Amino acid sequence: MSIPALRSFPAVYGVKPAGRLVRHHSRLGGGLRASSVAVNGEVGPRTKGGKKEEPAKEEDRGLEPLYDDGFGGVTVKDYFAAARALCKDDGGPPRWFCPVESGQPAVEDAPLLLFLPGTDGVGMGLILHHKSLGKAFEVRCLHIPVNDRTPFEGLLQIVEQSIQYEHDLSPNRPIYLVGDSFGGCLALAAAARNPDIDLVLLLVNPATSFARTPLQPILPLLEAMPSDLHVTVPYLLSFVMADPLKMAMVSIENNLSPPETLQKLSESLTSLLPLLSQLADIIPRDALLWKLKLLKSGAAYANSRLHAVQAEVLFIASGKDNLLPSGEEADRLFKALKNCRVRYFKDNGHTLLLEDGVNLLSVIKGANMYRRGRQRDFVTDYLPPTISEFKKTFDEDNKLFHLALSPVMMSTLANGKIVRGLAGVPDQGPVLFVGYHALMGIELSPLYEEFLKEKNTIVRGMAHPILFGSNYETSRQELSRFDTVSMYGGLPVTPINMYRLFERNQYVLLYPGGAREALHRKGEEYKLFWPEQPEFVRMAARFGVTVVPFGFVGEDDILELVLDYNDQKNIPYLREWIESINKDSQRVRDSVKGEEGNQDMHIPAIIPKVPGRFYYLFGKPIKMDGMNNVLRDRESANEVYLHIKSEVENAMAYLKRKREEDPYRSIAQRAVYQATQGTSAQVPTFEP
Repeated sequence: MSIPALRSFPAVYGVKPAGRLVRHHSRLGGGLRASSVAVNGEVGPRTKGGKKEEPAKEEDRGLEPLYDDGFGGVTVKDYFAAARALCKDDGGPPRWFCPVESGQPAVEDAPLLLFLPGTDGVGMGLILHHKSLGKAFEVRCLHIPVNDRTPFEGLLQIVEQSIQYEHDLSPNRPIYLVGDSFGGCLALAAAARNPDIDLVLLLVNPATSFARTPLQPILPLLEAMPSDLHVTVPYLLSFVMADPLKMAMVSIENNLSPPETLQKLSESLTSLLPLLSQLADIIPRDALLWKLKLLKSGAAYANSRLHAVQAEVLFIASGKDNLLPSGEEADRLFKALKNCRVRYFKDNGHTLLLEDGVNLLSVIKGANMYRRGRQRDFVTDYLPPTISEFKKTFDEDNKLFHLALSPVMMSTLANGKIVRGLAGVPDQGPVLFVGYHALMGIELSPLYEEFLKEKNTIVRGMAHPILFGSNYETSRQELSRFDTVSMYGGLPVTPINMYRLFERNQYVLLYPGGAREALHRKGEEYKLFWPEQPEFVRMAARFGVTVVPFGFVGEDDILELVLDYNDQKNIPYLREWIESINKDSQRVRDSVKGEEGNQDMHIPAIIPKVPGRFYYLFGKPIKMDGMNNVLRDRESANEVYLHIKSEVENAMAYLKRKREEDPYRSIAQRAVYQATQGTSAQVPTFEP
């Protein structure tokens, strides 16, 4: 179906580019009506098998751990195919459309996400993310026809009317504005004019820095350039705006051998480069000149109103943006905006959302910015990791780390027998894992991976609140280990959070030793720093929780602590830094006396060793169901608490003793085994 076929519906937009469908909305009184689908020229309600499609049932919604989010299945070629179809002039005004790939949200009360496009105006710049975002958001994209000449204030009015209408319908639901380049100016302007509406801004290399673009000196030449030479301009700009190599890497599997990867990359790049010249069709000469005027006016408008922006902001910046000084702009807006955080991608170009390795949903989740109400709820707003996120974390980022360590996971059956794997861990919650917190939490990553692979289960780790704040982030904040903790279930350690997790039969991970244990001093490895009071026992008994004590050893095989808390407190500069970061941070155990209450945050200096091996032992489950005496009697609760603590200590003593019998404790022996059996083979260990 061609766009001219819809000329009689100027406020409605639908098209079928490259085998895809686009749902569309019509603007009515500044708002948005219910969606419909354009299929082979027919417009009507969404149907399935001739019947009206019903909302998905809770059990069919696919948000189990490791669900398929579809990320990586769409490439830049799909963007050009869609843009080619959409850039034809249909004579209509700017309007919203819903990508059919996004489908219906898979969570209740999903927030609205409005995509505000960059200079192209097509509205398909989010195409790599349509399916993944559609699970968690109601996605709509703004399309600005190529020959449309609506000024910035007019486009702003369209955005403003839509968010006001949606806010009136659902005043407690946040509205996300994803502003890409020029769209970032629209997002900031809309937020400044509507401070009372709950907006979350995701600014991707916003064009607020347009006045400082490196291309500024040559922009006046474009007006004087003959039309027959204009076709070269978008082609050249494409190399300024994007990184063709990162675009070509999209959808190439990461587990290929180097020769296979090189071949796939060559084929992808060869087919991609001719497509870049098609930007001349997407942005004709007159349209480009108009877009440049829009950029100038939009940047000036947004910059003059930054002081009025009250919205929560996530600035997503590229380090190799050759079109705009996005890194410097991140520095500026980080200071200028009241509530701004940054995620910095140092190796990406201007068209960040069309490049490899950037999953927008993952960035939102890692920064703890996904919410469905006025405030983020760490329990109910949590979205489990997807299969693509799992592969990125464990098959790419942490692959060498886990390969070098070959972690050994063991568990204890009900009859007391120790077996390799997690067969002894209960299959149903609520379950509370209580154990030893190793230096810097180095034991967490293999634990997350094993529970997802073997149990398909998220373990919700109770962590220090400082991990989830933004007080110590910078304007060049890259994705960090803290983001990973959030993605894989971490949440602030509070009694109410634990209570609500038990209510929902979750797997919960608790380290009673807290930060004092994870940031221990020299010679304190494998020493527990548990408070005297049985903090968790009564709540576990109230909900009939199964407690699984566990031990971990191996930190002394890979790390050596060279500068601990005591050393740093004797160095003036470091002492002042420790005092400053702990002065305003939330205190977890102010009422606890002694070393167990000393939860001062700091960064110990460590050096790596030749890697040994990690060992985990999950002890015999302790069923708290029916322990009413624990609820009534403090002494009984304390006895259970001490029993759990002794089980953790016994597990570590067992592992330290038995690892001496492991013929593959040394990395050399493991390397020989993996060389002959393959890196995916499970390396043997001692007999339990």
